Parts: sequence; C-alpha cells; structure tokens
Amino acid sequence: MDWLSENRTLLLRLFGTLVAIVLIVLLIRQEGWTEIVDSLRQISPSNFFLALASLLISRIFVIARWHVLLQSGGVRIPFRRTAELTLMGLFASNFLPTTIGGDVVRLTGVMQMGFDRAVCLASIAADRLIGMAGMVFAVPFGLAPAFDSLGQAASHSFALMVSLQRPIHFVRRTLQSFSTWFRQPRALVASLLFTWGNMLFIFGAIYLLIEGLGNHVSFGLIAGLYSLAYFVTLIPISINGYGVQELSLTYLFLHIGGLSAATSLSLAVLIRIVFLFASLPGAVFLPSILLAISGQKKIKD
Repeated sequence: MDWLSENRTLLLRLFGTLVAIVLIVLLIRQEGWTEIVDSLRQISPSNFFLALASLLISRIFVIARWHVLLQSGGVRIPFRRTAELTLMGLFASNFLPTTIGGDVVRLTGVMQMGFDRAVCLASIAADRLIGMAGMVFAVPFGLAPAFDSLGQAASHSFALMVSLQRPIHFVRRTLQSFSTWFRQPRALVASLLFTWGNMLFIFGAIYLLIEGLGNHVSFGLIAGLYSLAYFVTLIPISINGYGVQELSLTYLFLHIGGLSAATSLSLAVLIRIVFLFASLPGAVFLPSILLAISGQKKIKD
C-alpha cells in the first residue's frame, strides 16, 4: 500500500499514456494503416528538414528567454552554459520520464555549477510561466472556431521537485527571488518577446509539415490549434504528454483544421518526430555539462 501511495501519480500517468495509445491504435485501425502510411509518404524530405530547421531555430529563443531571466536575477552564467542546460532539459523532457523531467535537469545542472538554488528555481518557474503566457496570446486564434466543439480550455498547475531542508526559509527565499522580475519589466518583456519568437518558428514548422502533406491551414489557425493542444497536453495524465498530444492534435486538425483523419494523425506523428529530433543536441552536450560540474567541484575543493 505504501508503494502504491508513493507512486500514485506515476501510475496514473502510465495508465493515461496507455489509454491514449490504445485510442490512437483504434483510430489507426478505423482509418486503415495503409491510409496513414500513404499520407506520411506525401511529406517531402525538403519540407521535413525545413520544419526541423525551423524548430531548431525556435530552440535559440527558448535558450535566450531563460538566459535573460537568469542574468536579470543575478546569476552570471555564460550563454553557452545556459544553452547546454536548456538543450539537456529539452532532451530529458522528450526521452526521460516526467518524474525526472527537463526542469529538474536544468535545476540540478545550474545548482551543481555553484549558483543560488532559490534564484535558479525561481527563474525556471518564471521561464515556464512566461512560456505559458505566450501561448495564451495564440489561444483565441483557435478558440473562436473551436469553441462549439471544445468548450473552455483546461488548465493545470505544475511544481518542481526541490529539497525540503529548511522548507519555510527556502520557500520565503524563492518567493523573494521570484519577485525580482516584477521589478525588472525589461527582462519580462524581453523574455516574452523571445517566447513569441519561439512560437513563431514552432508554428512555422507545423505549417511546413502540413504543406508537405499536400494540405493548407492558415498560419493563424495553426497557432490557435497548437496552443490549445499545448494546454491540453499540460494536464498531468500521461508521461511527457505521449498519446495525449497526438490525440488532441489529431482531433483539433480533423474537426477544426479541416484535414482528413489520416492526415491529422500523420501530422501529429510528424510533429512528435520533429520535436524528438530537435531535442537530440541535448545528448551531445551532456559530456561538456558533466565536465563543467566537475570543474566547479574541483574549485570548491
């Protein structure tokens, strides 16, 4: 019973992932595997790699957003280290279980480099919130045409795993550190602009994939539908959003975007594949991060 209680969240996400995968399999059986394969074959290599390049460019904006928050919070970390930690976090978010997560990887890495834990945690929380705030601006483009089908969009809260040593003192310091950015509007505006830059290239990648599949959806509608799927995927009912993201994207582009079921499912699969490829550089930077952490430890010793 203790084990079940301690792992209830993980078990729920495993169950949610399995249910979503089963539903996807049923959808594939209903539409026919041949239809899905034929749809995937339509994508040209040029469109696929252009979409991948667009998504890789979007990662630069993600890195810049967190770097601005760290620098404005007094964390004097080189841009190169911010890039490596961000890419490692993206890699973890795509390939490791949610209980490990990209945010925890970023937090652990920046703390091991000797920077203040409370400020680093607050910067990650601010980074997440600003990323979500940016997506909120795109929601109306999808919510207006989808309102009759979807109703109100769901929301969720997130939390980071931190040490509980001196919890009251730590929470107070974290809240004080987080308030730093409210006194630095330039940093907040800059990070929001970087968020919009990230979104622009994500939506551009999806636009290229849809065009490569021989279909057309307006850029604004793509922005709105993807942002809706983004918030649905944030609901903690699956591991890393696997299955849930694919189902939500398939539903939205089928019923709102006007694509066929086979094309919508193919698009959802392609989006997952492109995101996975775009996160692979994080694995490349792992040795350099470990060396940096080792170097910091030697200095302290």
